[in-house]
Amino acid sequence: MLKQVIEMMDLLDDAHITGNRVAAFLKEHGLKEIEVKKITGEKGSTDFIKIKIPGTSGKSSGGAAPTLGVIGRLGGLGARPEQIGLVSDSDGAVTALSVALKLADMQRRGDNLPGDLIVATHICPDAPIKPHKPVPFMGSPVDTEAMNREEVDPEMDALLSIDTTKGNRVANWRGFAITPTVKEGWVLKVSDHLLDIMEWVTGELPKVCPITTQDITPYGNDLDHINSIMQPCIATNSPVVGLAITTQVPVPGCATGASHPLDIEQAARYTVEVAKQFGKGLCSFYDVDEWSTILRLYGAHKHLQAMG
Repeated sequence: MLKQVIEMMDLLDDAHITGNRVAAFLKEHGLKEIEVKKITGEKGSTDFIKIKIPGTSGKSSGGAAPTLGVIGRLGGLGARPEQIGLVSDSDGAVTALSVALKLADMQRRGDNLPGDLIVATHICPDAPIKPHKPVPFMGSPVDTEAMNREEVDPEMDALLSIDTTKGNRVANWRGFAITPTVKEGWVLKVSDHLLDIMEWVTGELPKVCPITTQDITPYGNDLDHINSIMQPCIATNSPVVGLAITTQVPVPGCATGASHPLDIEQAARYTVEVAKQFGKGLCSFYDVDEWSTILRLYGAHKHLQAMG
């Protein structure tokens, strides 16, 4: 998948990149169901892009295979004019769009996923910078509510939320990690299936990014969050797992020259493998029976999906 990652990084590293240009590029590679929508907020505008890749037994063709959502979370691809070029915060979008490009290439060669896959992210080359400790974060021209409205699709039966997660001191290794599954205000156990796939893809022991209850509450409530990686969980009842792209030391989201193609490639390859197994019904994000017991004993914690 390194080829697709390099192609996507090259495409997105452009002061004039737009959602329509990304859509045109993907259509040239055979993808057809692509929506682009420009949204303007208080701090500028961004182009949301959503790509549906039909599976052989997916819902779009009348089948019953589950649909996986892949969300590339970020504030922006760039922080122009303050910073020149692609910023570290772009990794989520690069990874998600590289997955779409890889699946397009697979389809042309006769390999199709069993279930539908929906990729959603946004294209903004000039997002604002936001103060944060230990290092600055990237802001966004639109708020979390707008992001979730455009990126979280009701057809998604499970979601992988991919985000640069380098501005902290708790996920302190190079590469990528997954979070525990979050569903309806609950932080659940880490999926054994997702850990298995990580071991197969990396050839190493799996890595888990720690999250807290604060991280699964909405942005804007004056609580500290590791970043926006878990924000899709406030807009869906489907299980959400964060896929964090990490570094050994804190790196600002607005830093340029700080995206590592090999780490992004592993994360993208992992996502493709999860999509294959999920569509076959061989990868579960949570234990359905245990979830029933949780609800019977304690109920859902949906109040954590609201501002409070």
